[in-house]
Amino acid sequence: MADLKLTDVAKAYGSVKVLSDINLDIKKGELIVFVGPSGCGKSTLLRMIAGLEKITGGTLEIDGRVVNNVPPAQRGIAMVFQSYALYPHMTVRDNMAFALKIAKKSKEEIDEAVSKAARILQLEPYLDRLPKALSGGQRQRVAIGRSIVRDPKVYLFDEPLSNLDAALRVATRIEIAQLKEQMPDSTMIYVTHDQVEAMTLATRIVVLAGGGISQVGSPLDLYERPQNEFVAQFIGSPAMNLFPGEIVETGEHTRVKLEGGGTALSHYPSRDSDKGARVKVGVRPEDFAEAGPDGYIFEGKVDIVEALGEVTLLYFETGEASLDDKEKGDAAVIAKLQGTHSGLRGSTVRLTAEPDKVHVFRDGTSLLYRD
Repeated sequence: MADLKLTDVAKAYGSVKVLSDINLDIKKGELIVFVGPSGCGKSTLLRMIAGLEKITGGTLEIDGRVVNNVPPAQRGIAMVFQSYALYPHMTVRDNMAFALKIAKKSKEEIDEAVSKAARILQLEPYLDRLPKALSGGQRQRVAIGRSIVRDPKVYLFDEPLSNLDAALRVATRIEIAQLKEQMPDSTMIYVTHDQVEAMTLATRIVVLAGGGISQVGSPLDLYERPQNEFVAQFIGSPAMNLFPGEIVETGEHTRVKLEGGGTALSHYPSRDSDKGARVKVGVRPEDFAEAGPDGYIFEGKVDIVEALGEVTLLYFETGEASLDDKEKGDAAVIAKLQGTHSGLRGSTVRLTAEPDKVHVFRDGTSLLYRD
């Protein structure tokens, strides 16, 4: 298995820049997940690593060797695509063995590799079936098995679960997590738009936006300590609520007077020069709790209640965005409260949060991560 290093990697199509200044070190044994909005370049970056797209700037190293101009077949990489791309006339066994036969491996080597992959992926009962006799999840496992038999340095996954229904996505995601546990030294890079996949599978997540890397960190790092507003709202569902306001107290803790009339106390430290600065206070829906008449962060009328049993989602009307405005791309305030609160629709509710759950952003950047 291998280390990868991307240094100032860039991609352009003519005068159109897609990616720039991509700097990333991936260590052997990591499972790195690329996430980001549609069109951010995450699949393009994966294809550059695979050699399927030309790198137009910077360098890509695999185990210390620059591979910018090395053909895909010589990079020691195996890729699993969205489409299973199985040969319909071949059995599972033959599909998995095909690349090794092309490489002129001995029958003994092929049988051993296929048996090992089938055992890891629990495909042994299906080795003599044709793809049409398999479920979608089983077909995706066969596609993964074709990668395993090659014993590559790096595994690349390009949204491998996107073609599966919800139940199969969950089951196959668990299988991929188990696969990683059985192959702890394997280096994997995984592209997805699904936050749950990213949060549950990744050693580290790379959030891409605007043609570059917005933040890199463990799933909990990104969730608990987002470096900027984009990551704060992209990671987590429903997205983090943001409230404009002005810093009125600075020091080890920061107090913000909010435009809606509330006040937020945050454990984020601030400088004397921050006093009076315009900022945005961020609170995740699940970090809200009902407040009394004093010390609240937000006060609003409940527009919609979604009672989900374990939790209840409250959608609020605000002066800036109502639930109807969400269809126009604006964000309504959302709270996720434990238990059932079905009787709150139409009522005015005050919300607060513990200071260690209150984020503060100035000029789009978290106060924790300023230079």
